[in-house]
Amino acid sequence: MNTDPIADYLTRVRNAIKANHRVVEIPASNIKKEITKVLFDKGYIANYKFDDTATQGIIKVALKYNPVTKISAIRNLSRISRPGLRRYAGVENMPRVLNGLGIAILSTSKGVMTDKEAKQQNIGGEVLCYIY
Repeated sequence: MNTDPIADYLTRVRNAIKANHRVVEIPASNIKKEITKVLFDKGYIANYKFDDTATQGIIKVALKYNPVTKISAIRNLSRISRPGLRRYAGVENMPRVLNGLGIAILSTSKGVMTDKEAKQQNIGGEVLCYIY
């Protein structure tokens, strides 16, 4: 039984990056699929595939590395809001990650999106994680 599936998702990606893996398999859920789509749209991962043949389903994430230096596109993943302490942000106090170079992923009433998209749509939400 996993109490925090988003933290498990981030930890699996973090461990795969440290081990220099090309692909990581993660048990699927709707919020994990949405986070994966945001990571792909912002260029932090190379590709992804949703495999729904199993009961729960699997997300296969192809990690992105620099071809010359072999450094990952993702430098840091950190979970912000957790089951023991939820963190919310309104439009006026939206977090800036690495002074605007990173992204914060938010769960809003209009779906999972980045901090910049939420600010454009003038909505706040729960701050899931920071990525840079």
